[in-house]
Amino acid sequence: MIRGLNRLEHWLLVMGVICLAVFAAAMLHRSVSSRSALIDFDRMKATAAGGPKVEALELGDERKVEYTLWSEKRMRAYQESLEILKGPPMAVLTVGRLGIRVPVFEGTGELQLNRGVGWIAGTARPGQDGNIGIAGHRDGFFRALKDVKTGDKLDISTLHGLRRYAVDEIEIVTPDNVGVLQRRAAPSVTLVTCYPFYFIGDAPQRWIVHARLTE
Repeated sequence: MIRGLNRLEHWLLVMGVICLAVFAAAMLHRSVSSRSALIDFDRMKATAAGGPKVEALELGDERKVEYTLWSEKRMRAYQESLEILKGPPMAVLTVGRLGIRVPVFEGTGELQLNRGVGWIAGTARPGQDGNIGIAGHRDGFFRALKDVKTGDKLDISTLHGLRRYAVDEIEIVTPDNVGVLQRRAAPSVTLVTCYPFYFIGDAPQRWIVHARLTE
């Protein structure tokens, strides 16, 4: 009886170590792959500007995304998306104070939102005037938006340049309130994610972050 319990304890310990190793490997792979999309973007931007070829990651004041805040479901979905969605993003979104620097892909399907964040069709495209709509998962890249504050700086970088915005309004709305994406008085960016951030299941509301162009 005691021998059997010892074997069970040993087996459970081995399985625990294996699980931790797999988790650590997944975290490392996710971080490297996310950065690869940013590297592709930086290389394309340098080439478009006639500058030197980018051979290494040159992200300036980039801060590492806090992946530990992600849900297990989102981490698994992210891993699956890496094998399907290829190619550089259409833009890069940066919210420096929150440590966000994430690729923006065209569309808001699961592949786009698992790999990065997605541009909402029908809104202004990154780099244009109007209201640029960008959606992201609350348990993934947009988790840190729970700490956003009015006045936070937000950058949208495209191959044609960089535009800087400042958060001027935060609101909570119902999912059917598409009015938040309408054109505003000044060129803007509107970030959309589900709310509450730690709600189990389909969240009943949306967390909306509006930012107005400053530069």
